Amino acid sequence: MDIIIMIIVGFIVGLIARAIMPGDQPMGIILTAILGIVGAIVAGFLGRTLGWYTAGEPAGWIASVVGAIIVLFVVGLVRRRA
Repeated sequence: MDIIIMIIVGFIVGLIARAIMPGDQPMGIILTAILGIVGAIVAGFLGRTLGWYTAGEPAGWIASVVGAIIVLFVVGLVRRRA
């Protein structure tokens, strides 16, 4: 059940990040969910590095959206260079 919740939350976070980030992001449902999940992982890593989160503590919604926006920005840079 935890995996299903993670996918749903990742999808919601990915949708929010795509709505906030300017420009066109051609992604389907699966890539949007993966974007949100990876965004939460990035936010958790950065939060632990900066001392905001302890080990094992999940990132919050806002931090996950910010992490997903960072991932979208990096993907946009990589796509432009290729």
